[in-house]
Amino acid sequence: MRKKIIAGNWKMNKTPSETVSFINELKDKVLGVEGDVVVCPTFVCLKDAVAAAKGTNIKVGAQNIHWADNGAFTGEISGEMLKEIGVDYVIIGHSERRQYFAETDETVNNRLKAALKYELKPIVCVGETLEQREAGTTNTVLETQTVGALKDIPADAVSKMVIAYEPVWAIGTGKTASSTDANDACKFIRSVVEKLYNKEVAENIRIQYGGSVKPANANELFTTTDIDGGLVGGASLKIDDFTAIVKY
Repeated sequence: MRKKIIAGNWKMNKTPSETVSFINELKDKVLGVEGDVVVCPTFVCLKDAVAAAKGTNIKVGAQNIHWADNGAFTGEISGEMLKEIGVDYVIIGHSERRQYFAETDETVNNRLKAALKYELKPIVCVGETLEQREAGTTNTVLETQTVGALKDIPADAVSKMVIAYEPVWAIGTGKTASSTDANDACKFIRSVVEKLYNKEVAENIRIQYGGSVKPANANELFTTTDIDGGLVGGASLKIDDFTAIVKY
């Protein structure tokens, strides 16, 4: 049985001191939960977050990674840097990166390879826009993004990574895919992975749902057959909401 993973994507929120305070308050509230708990603050908060989470069941993730080890890439962060400060996870290909910073399936694939090189656990995001959903091309988009992300990635690496299904129209809008629609999308992504690799790999990979996840809908979403937790945005910034989601 796949272990649930609840990850908070804090986006561009919280200072280093706020990050430490949040983790210090969260650690006792989520002590002993069965699923994996991950917080993903901004780059400037990561080192403090790792220190605050040390000795707890909370893991720390970054929000992006560059594909190069070093070089003239102003504003970017390498896998080697993240590994040295003790980061465990890294979000790759979030729709906001695709929309605002020209992320493509090719760059997602390159970033994924960099994460795996440094033994960071990738959370790779895929998802359709409202226009694509209304045009009936959701599955085509999901397959294209999944195939593109996993190009030349070996099966043993895929089994250990996470895919986050994040319908773009549900991120930060208050709209949530129904549990049936979200589960169907995750099941379809799993079928794509099976087609690319095999049934064992597809059954082992964890697929999250992200898109206005909150305490009121967490249980309905996370108790479906193919949703293995959530990539949580706004609700992960509020200690009570995030705790309730983790304890769905």
